[in-house]
Amino acid sequence: MIAPPAGLLPTALLGAILGLDVVSFPQAMLSRPLVAATLAGALNGHVETGLVIGATLELFALETLPFGASRYPEWGSAAVVAGTLFSMTEGLETAMLPGTMCIAVLFGIATSWVGGRSMVLLRQVNGRLARRHIEDLAAGSSRTVIGLQLTGLAADFTRGFVLTLAALLVTIPAQMAALSHWHTAPRESRAVVVALAATVAGGAVWRLVHGVPRAQWLFLAGLLVGLAALGVA
Repeated sequence: MIAPPAGLLPTALLGAILGLDVVSFPQAMLSRPLVAATLAGALNGHVETGLVIGATLELFALETLPFGASRYPEWGSAAVVAGTLFSMTEGLETAMLPGTMCIAVLFGIATSWVGGRSMVLLRQVNGRLARRHIEDLAAGSSRTVIGLQLTGLAADFTRGFVLTLAALLVTIPAQMAALSHWHTAPRESRAVVVALAATVAGGAVWRLVHGVPRAQWLFLAGLLVGLAALGVA
């Protein structure tokens, strides 16, 4: 069943808040996929499925290095979209919907790319606004500085809201259409997603540690300890 637009407003608000956390405020790591997707799952009544898809997207997000003036995906709103898609369908009979993880991850990554582009456009708009008030800024006007900051925050909040709502309006019917034609078994479908996520995460982590003396051995030791802890659990 496709949710009406009004029913998506709470989720869009969550996407706006978490999209704001990426760069603007409060930068408290709430926008990480593991947190954002879990919150989206909880909002839809399925915390566990939100956590699962969030952990999967987190592995892809490890490849991102968001610092400086680099361009990077916007994972906050995107994880809300993926968590919503996965939690909505996982409440149904899993055997009938074997492609839920594949589609949720695909649409989540696509939304993160669009979100990243929207952040670039927003920065350009903020830059033009600042140039219009360059004389006041040069004079040290606190009123101008505060006004530009509040305008930027409001614009980023609106960006996250519109992005999340538009993505859900597009991806929910697209997901249902895709699931009606999906024939691959659930285990094989999820194995492909997990393998790709692990490969991306492994490459990202290795890229960071292989140049530091003994760091790769510490990484491998930590990995073995983690696997052992999972085995005991």
